[in-house]
Amino acid sequence: MTSRIDKEKLYEYCRIPVDKLEKHPDSRIKIKIFDESPQVMEYAGNMMAEEVIANNKAGKMTRWVLPAGPNEQYKTFIRRVNTEKISLKNLHICLMDDTLDWNCRPFPLDHPYFSGEGRMNRIFFGKIDPELNVPEEQRHFPRFNDLDAMDETVEKLGGFDTVYGGMGFTGLVAYCEAPRSPWTTITEEEYCQMKTRIFPINDDTIIAGAQRSFGGLTHFVPQMAVSIGFKSMLNTKRVVFICTTGAWKRTAIRVLMFCEPTVEYPATLFTDKVGEVVMLADRNTAESPLPPIG
Repeated sequence: MTSRIDKEKLYEYCRIPVDKLEKHPDSRIKIKIFDESPQVMEYAGNMMAEEVIANNKAGKMTRWVLPAGPNEQYKTFIRRVNTEKISLKNLHICLMDDTLDWNCRPFPLDHPYFSGEGRMNRIFFGKIDPELNVPEEQRHFPRFNDLDAMDETVEKLGGFDTVYGGMGFTGLVAYCEAPRSPWTTITEEEYCQMKTRIFPINDDTIIAGAQRSFGGLTHFVPQMAVSIGFKSMLNTKRVVFICTTGAWKRTAIRVLMFCEPTVEYPATLFTDKVGEVVMLADRNTAESPLPPIG
């Protein structure tokens, strides 16, 4: 795949000091930088709580895409829900993705690592007061054997209020990764019409996951995933990225902030199609990848 990114401009972006990012006049998004990762997660959890409170007060549904990870923000959200008695009866949640085994089948819900649905049941739904909890019929998961169900649900809901999620080091969102085949070309327009589908996980994502969680044991990391597509995710009022995993996200943050939309970094496709794109990052993750010249 031939790159559409201007290397020299990218090098300039990657030399912008972290202290100049929040108010940079050329940024295509809003970015908020915190000193430490726990502050990012607390802020994100409070954003979630305040969004539900405001919609409940207005008598409206709240419609979200959520990830199984990152998930530390859920602790703040759940604490507020339980202590402040925030009703989630009008909340719809779509899990953005889930991993599959090499036969494209889901892992058991009690799998300690690789069932996103099982993890959400344990760390999110299972921690909320039953009287306040999201009704089971309003918890939506991508299914390998019914790929149309998620997109049909999103259409019935009328889209999302917020997509909350992380961002990969090459700009993946959910498991919507940059296409890498030398034999075909996917345009930005085609990518934006992507439906929920099964993905072979890119090698770099497998390596990154293995390094971060399993000491480089790539053999243990799933090769396949089922993921909501960009067609549904673009049908949202807001996207909130939560990035706290350090140096390997520094370039992706700057690409998202300053580069034109490109399938090389899928996250950039939100920047001219969604009304509000927000990046929450800790200082370490937002540091400049390159030192300033001179």
